[in-house]
Amino acid sequence: MSAPFSPDPSCQDPVEAPELKPVDEARHALFEAVSVVPGEGEVALSAARGRVLSADVIARADVPGHNNSAMDGFAVRAADLPEVGSSAEFEIVASAWAGQPATVPVAAGEAVQVTTGAVMPRGADTVVIQERVRRDASRLTVLGGERAHANVRLAGEDIRRGEVALRAGVRLGAAEMGFLASLGVARVAVHRRLRVALFSTGDELVALESGRALAAGEVYDSNRYSVTAALAALDVELVDLGIVADDAEATRKAFERAARDADVVIATGGASVSEADHVARTLREMGEVTFWRVAMRPGRPLASGRVGQAQFFGLPGNPVATLVSYYQFVQPALKKMMGMDELFPPVFKARCQSALKKSAGRVEYQRGVVGQVDGEVVVHTTGRQGAGRLSSMVQANCFIVLHADQSGVETGDWVDVQPFDALC
Repeated sequence: MSAPFSPDPSCQDPVEAPELKPVDEARHALFEAVSVVPGEGEVALSAARGRVLSADVIARADVPGHNNSAMDGFAVRAADLPEVGSSAEFEIVASAWAGQPATVPVAAGEAVQVTTGAVMPRGADTVVIQERVRRDASRLTVLGGERAHANVRLAGEDIRRGEVALRAGVRLGAAEMGFLASLGVARVAVHRRLRVALFSTGDELVALESGRALAAGEVYDSNRYSVTAALAALDVELVDLGIVADDAEATRKAFERAARDADVVIATGGASVSEADHVARTLREMGEVTFWRVAMRPGRPLASGRVGQAQFFGLPGNPVATLVSYYQFVQPALKKMMGMDELFPPVFKARCQSALKKSAGRVEYQRGVVGQVDGEVVVHTTGRQGAGRLSSMVQANCFIVLHADQSGVETGDWVDVQPFDALC
């Protein structure tokens, strides 16, 4: 009599399979395992877009550096403004443009014409906008009702000398770079770029760069293009190792080269349990496994661990599962390794316009389209949610996040939504 057959768990098995780790537990284990990569330097602000500050930036001066006009108009003394129902006459004694201050002070009954950004003349503390006055040559008439101290930006209003302008861990985008430039900061201390090695696995894969047509059973390698584009948003140094055959020795060599050259190794495909899937097996043999199956859909066969000094991720082979796994696990981990302080995108509530099926016990990331109808934020599914349907990602602008304790959604229920444009 033969020994009892004990099958390995598959993606169709109940979520209680022993290897399956809940999403929250998997994330906790991952973030315990990764840390900021060592190394930092100083770069010119002009070359710092996308880099992460490794030290606080302290304001060296007040911004703005002087009281200035927020509008085109006339600088006067608030004490000279007329009461409601009356008017007052002023004599225009000078003009002040941005970068060209007036040289005379403002006395009682006097005004100085100013443009936006002009230094406020001595004695003046209010700007009356040009649309609310009547001018006759050098005479100015102002009606009552103007607000004292209006339309003036005070020195240090944006930030004062000695204050922290930006904290370490901030990634520099357009607003941050403009802000630093306004402070006169020409160079910044930043963490070094991550080096990320990427390869796809599968004998069925054909590289686009090969230029050849597909044979029976073959598909083009789309995952490497998807992940490469996603990584570009983080400004990492990419080591593209191409396609690795479904072969134990080839997989081992790819692991060795990737771990030698990079801080992070990402493989797509080969993380399942079939005879031809060598990624998870090689990870066990050469490195350490943090987890390799997660209670999520799509993206259940997701491997995480270390090879040498490199953090390793084995992503599923199905195209949508690859992207979901990347955005929910890999990208936040990379952000932590880069030194960023904000790791996850915002999640907000939307009224669901679709009835959604789901099995309890796992987190699902369904593709949806979020928008606004009659002032209410609403979302609907893109339709069939197969892990191989990249079109469902193209049509979508968000993930509808269905949590482990949810068993489904009725039309009109509130759901959590994670917008794609925040996934970077």
